[in-house]
Amino acid sequence: MGFNLILCYHPNLVLAVLLLFSCSFGLFSANDEVGTGQGETFTVSSFSYPETRLRPFDLRYIRVDLPPWFSALSIALKSDVDIDISRIERVPTRTLPIICFRDGSPPLPDALNTSLKDSATSGINGLDVEQCFPMQKNITMKLTNNQISPGVWYIGLFNGIGPTRTQSKMIIRGPSYSFIANISVEACTNSMMRGDFCNSTVYPLSCEASDVSNALETKVNKSMLENLVTCKSNSEAFCVHEGVPNFFSLDIMNVAEEIIITATNIRFNVTSSNDVSLMCFVRHGAMPSVTSNDYSIDVAKSPLVIHSPLIGRWYISIVPVNLTKTQVSNVRVCYSVESQVLQCPLGKAGPNCIMDSYLLQTFVRRGSTPFESYYLPVGGASYDSANFPLEPLLKNSSYIGESDSIWTYFLLDIPRGAAGGNIHIQLSSDTKIGYEVYARFGGLPSLDIWDYYYANKTRRSDPSMFFTLYDSSDTKVNFYIMYAREGTWGFGLRHLNSNSDYMKGLNIMSISLERCPKRCSSHGDCKFSFDASGLTSYSFCSCDRNHGGFDCSIEIVTHQGHVRQSVFLIVSNAAAILPAYWALRKKALAEWVLYTSSGISSGLYHACDVGTWCALSYNVLQFMDFWLSFMAVISTFLYLTTIDEVFKRAIHTAVAILTALMAATKATRSSNVILVIVIGALGLFVGWLIEISTKYRSLSFPIGISFNFSHCLQTIKRWLYNLVKTLLRRYHLAFALAGFTALAMAAISWTLETSESYWFWHSIWHITIYTSSFFFLCSKANIEDSETTHPTDGNYELTHQDSLPRSG
Repeated sequence: MGFNLILCYHPNLVLAVLLLFSCSFGLFSANDEVGTGQGETFTVSSFSYPETRLRPFDLRYIRVDLPPWFSALSIALKSDVDIDISRIERVPTRTLPIICFRDGSPPLPDALNTSLKDSATSGINGLDVEQCFPMQKNITMKLTNNQISPGVWYIGLFNGIGPTRTQSKMIIRGPSYSFIANISVEACTNSMMRGDFCNSTVYPLSCEASDVSNALETKVNKSMLENLVTCKSNSEAFCVHEGVPNFFSLDIMNVAEEIIITATNIRFNVTSSNDVSLMCFVRHGAMPSVTSNDYSIDVAKSPLVIHSPLIGRWYISIVPVNLTKTQVSNVRVCYSVESQVLQCPLGKAGPNCIMDSYLLQTFVRRGSTPFESYYLPVGGASYDSANFPLEPLLKNSSYIGESDSIWTYFLLDIPRGAAGGNIHIQLSSDTKIGYEVYARFGGLPSLDIWDYYYANKTRRSDPSMFFTLYDSSDTKVNFYIMYAREGTWGFGLRHLNSNSDYMKGLNIMSISLERCPKRCSSHGDCKFSFDASGLTSYSFCSCDRNHGGFDCSIEIVTHQGHVRQSVFLIVSNAAAILPAYWALRKKALAEWVLYTSSGISSGLYHACDVGTWCALSYNVLQFMDFWLSFMAVISTFLYLTTIDEVFKRAIHTAVAILTALMAATKATRSSNVILVIVIGALGLFVGWLIEISTKYRSLSFPIGISFNFSHCLQTIKRWLYNLVKTLLRRYHLAFALAGFTALAMAAISWTLETSESYWFWHSIWHITIYTSSFFFLCSKANIEDSETTHPTDGNYELTHQDSLPRSG
């Protein structure tokens, strides 16, 4: 939250400031001298990310580190996304590719309440919060230090958002896209230069311990003055014309209570009796201006006081306005800038340093996931768990006076690379909780300045993806701060009215850094990965079939729907009885074993897949289902041949090896279905060739080549006639047509499968594919008797071989 502290002054003065400051911003140095190296930059870092493909529901994070002295961030992304921004509302969010930006930690766009209409290149200004835009074919932007703050920035690329993004899916189908990214960070060659073109000189304020002035001693608590630090510029005075800004920087390294910015030794270079206005604009992390600032005041009238300033670099701009109009054209105002940083003694914080402050020590948890830890007060009692009682820490707190103004503060540090973790805060009492919890990154919170807070069931931070409340009652509070920024966090416990109900109970607090909120609500597995640079690990939930959301708390499939899907997917495999029965009737025992095993393994696999029961490990069941299914399809083709069992065993062995490799590597890809059918048809063709070369001896071919067209045509017609006659004698046409029809229906159901309708169309696939195998098996005629009683006389017709041995 940002707060502007603005004095009330005449409207004409405001207009003058807007006009003069916008015209003169960054054009002059403090003393009308051009700084050396003005406008020159160099590349701090440059990363080129290779082509990366995002499948449906995939995501990718890119971390960008911006040093305090950076000048500009350049981003260039190219992708194969082709989306019309004007029609973006027609695209479902679950299939919409988007790009998000966030300062400090990875973005989480699944619960966006804003529309995604704007283009990234046009709506990127003012990145003080997470912003997301539709992904486009080309995105090129340059963000300067006037627009964004230094630190860590994250770019997130998502292929679909929403609760179903984390849901475990039986199949993943949908549009995918690829992108290439080039990101570079530039800095000004002269470390004292800033601005869009590195043409604004920034004077750092050097800090050192100093004596306390009489004016400050009468206003500030004595304990705060013990750690007073005064910061000044190396130049004693700055003399500038009206409207010419001077820029200064101040580094706050630790938690401070106040910053007091004053302008001293104000004078004119010519005699003047009128007052001057020195407008001061202050901004944390970026260059200030009239329109972009955190605080503003006329420091010629009174100093600027910033309570609980954030840790980091502050930029200060001072612009003289309303100078005296005299006969002298070269009138200038001279002034000095001074800043006092007031800090409390160790263990104290808050106004006048009367509140208790505790530094929390990190205790790393041992486990397979990185950065999991919990926090306990340094030098406190020995605690056996992550919980610590509050009463021993609050024993010195005084409840005399306004008890609602009493706070207790805790400070902790999130290490570098742990921005993908979540801060988990728990507060419980055996009677009634008597505290409100406030959190702030980079400083101490208060009633006016905070990032997240919880007061009661009705008063808390606005619902967002980064503040998730799970338990809220009079005796227990449980919430998470999602993807917490790395660095210093301040937590404040505001004591409620010290009535009897609040003071009698025992209050227990717990603060920890965890990977997945609520352990994925017991409906999924917590996993972690790394961003594209490998510098930050982030956690995410991989939910089961029935749940989704970032914490698997959203029920996507109801219990009744789960039962219905399970029944369809498991029972539909009973269609394997049809081909298994026919194979057993024809004493084709190998095919009978395959069909029976395929139906059983498919039923067991889908029972495990939907979370009903797993007879073996999931990977084993998946391999068996796909492998036996591939073998069953190919065996159907091989059954239609009449080659000897010796050749069939050889072909089966070769096919078994090939299909096992297919099932072990990318078994779920759609191209496997076409590949299996091609292999089966090839096996049938090879079987026919073997049958022709081994069983039939009476094949006569013309010795010469006839150039008589009519003779050749008659020969081809006779060959086709004999081939069709043989096929009609070998196969029942009606069953063959029924088999092709069922196979076409199976192909249609396969193409209609989506993540949402998979359970229905895949069940139809089971029924139609097994039914097609049954019809194909029935289409093979018993030609043993027919071919022995009706010997062929054609040259190209397949005839049955005599079974009697012949002597040489």
